Amino acid sequence: MSALPRSRAERRRDTEHRLATDVDVWVASASADGSPHLVPLSFDWDGEALLAATPAHSPTGRNLDATRTARLALGHTRDVAMIEGDVEVLDIDALPPHLGDRFAARTGFDPRSLTATYRWFRITPRRVQAWREENELTGRELMREGRWLA
Repeated sequence: MSALPRSRAERRRDTEHRLATDVDVWVASASADGSPHLVPLSFDWDGEALLAATPAHSPTGRNLDATRTARLALGHTRDVAMIEGDVEVLDIDALPPHLGDRFAARTGFDPRSLTATYRWFRITPRRVQAWREENELTGRELMREGRWLA
């Protein structure tokens, strides 16, 4: 038997907690011809956007650069937050050093120190949904058009 459904406000708090404490997120992207690609990436959350890094010429790097959109998943299938967002692409040296330092400290990974050409991808949520089980499908939308609903 599943627990009682959480309120929208509780789901938002839980989602923001995950954004602040989780280190990895599933990133789904698609090429111009619609070929999907899914990878886990480390991220940092600054309260407004997620910052991730991946090689510029990887399928994910190419897809995010071309489409400027991504779909992210935090958690697992019985406690998930789905985030659709707009992507800003930054060259690795375009990010202020203190933000790169913060990313490296949080994730244990510093793409600035690698020889491969990495880029930063700043993903700003425009839609967020969160649910645990079937009883939370109603009211799962927490953000629409970049504005929190609760």
